[in-house]
Amino acid sequence: MKIIIVDDEKPARARLVRLVNDLAVHEVVGEAANGIEALKLAQASEPDIVLMDIRMPGMDGIEAARHLSELEQPPAVIFTTAFADHALEAFETHAVDYLLKPGKKDRLQSAIDAAAKPTRAQASKSKELLSSLEPRQHICARVRGSLVLVPIDSIYYFHAEQKYVTVRYSDGEVLIEDALKSLETEFGDRFYRIHRNALISLARVGGLRSGNDGHQVSFHDIDETLEVSRRHLPGVRTIIKSM
Repeated sequence: MKIIIVDDEKPARARLVRLVNDLAVHEVVGEAANGIEALKLAQASEPDIVLMDIRMPGMDGIEAARHLSELEQPPAVIFTTAFADHALEAFETHAVDYLLKPGKKDRLQSAIDAAAKPTRAQASKSKELLSSLEPRQHICARVRGSLVLVPIDSIYYFHAEQKYVTVRYSDGEVLIEDALKSLETEFGDRFYRIHRNALISLARVGGLRSGNDGHQVSFHDIDETLEVSRRHLPGVRTIIKSM
């Protein structure tokens, strides 16, 4: 088994490396200090298992696990944490295993054995659980076979067309397959629906324009507009007035 270890504390990573090496039948192929590094490392090394801390700066383990699940061959994730809080009960129920730090060799072995043979139902429940937790700080898109992370605070809007959603952000745009409704549910405090096919960032709204073609929302820093439906126009006007 190829394993990568993710923890923002170097001593914690070193201990896990020693535990894995003591098992003798697995190989540590890399280390990362946060979720963003973990995603890049996983794409490069294609591990079978990721041993990952939950609480890390930049991107925590929960969000990183969600993005790792989007890889073509997603690794099994075993969370490591010093906090036996209520979330761990949910992880265990849904077969997302965990180790309490500092961790013991026999417990690590049993977790690896379970992660190595997940059932399809377990994998589905694990992904469902991760999606029900805290909103992501990044959107993950597949571009030419690689995963690209887009920070939520850099996004201007989500625009749905056929089976894809365009994510327009400060560095360009990417396509994702998330449903617009699920994005609205997850990010409803930061985005607002202006049309059946569009959500806009409340932080990046520039103003409201009207013309022969109806009403359009404009944005700060980009020369683009999106149509506002008649149904959503009163809400958009309220937002603009409160800016």
